[in-house]
Amino acid sequence: MKKFIYLLALVVLLSSCSQYQKALNSDDVALKFEQATLKYDAKKYTKAIRIFEQIAPSYKGKPQAEKLFYMFSTSYYSTKQYYLAAYQFESFASSYPKSEKREEAAFLGAKCFSKLSPVYSLDQTDTNKALDKLQNFIDLYPESQYLPEANSIVNDLKNKLEKKSYEVAKQYKSITDYKASIAAFENFLSDFPGTPLKEDALFYKFDASYNLAINSVPQKKEERLNNAKAAYMSLIKFKADSKYKLKADQMFTQIEKDLQQFSK
Repeated sequence: MKKFIYLLALVVLLSSCSQYQKALNSDDVALKFEQATLKYDAKKYTKAIRIFEQIAPSYKGKPQAEKLFYMFSTSYYSTKQYYLAAYQFESFASSYPKSEKREEAAFLGAKCFSKLSPVYSLDQTDTNKALDKLQNFIDLYPESQYLPEANSIVNDLKNKLEKKSYEVAKQYKSITDYKASIAAFENFLSDFPGTPLKEDALFYKFDASYNLAINSVPQKKEERLNNAKAAYMSLIKFKADSKYKLKADQMFTQIEKDLQQFSK
């Protein structure tokens, strides 16, 4: 009995493969559509894509086009071909504004760009593009069922940009480009006012200001010492019991001592 079931399954499998191969090489677009749909329903997306790519141009404007292009888009997404999926989903949402799948397509199209967002240390062009796309979706569908996920993705992307900005500022300091580091930390604090890294950023900005000041040429030293003093005050104002207070106080004492020479 088991042998019979195995042979039957094998016959069905071979028949299925034969029908797929026949459709792949056929000029019959209806046959191709049928086989592509069968492969899509079976979650064999790569095989479905091969046929969708063949027949998509022929189905534009036809009644079955909406179903085809939805399956086509989802197949790209399911195989992690996010650039192609994003294009197809956006095209679907634009071409079928009354479709019940439009909201889902608009969300997945935007989500594709978040999938393309690289690690924080790399160029963040795709991250910014993803944020723009997701914000457009949120604005268009403020009551969407996908809104919680969209907001969660937005938060993750913003956290990535925040970390990128913070690490760039620290990197400038590590290579002793103190002016660039100060400017970068100022931008970071301006762009991310609610960041949990604010205490760290304020200290590192002070540290960069301090090092710039004590290594300055005489004609610029007083101004830079006062800038460093102001940076210290910003840190202490934000958190009087900062974890950096001991070191910061020692640096501040040196600043006050160096400033005395200019008051004489």
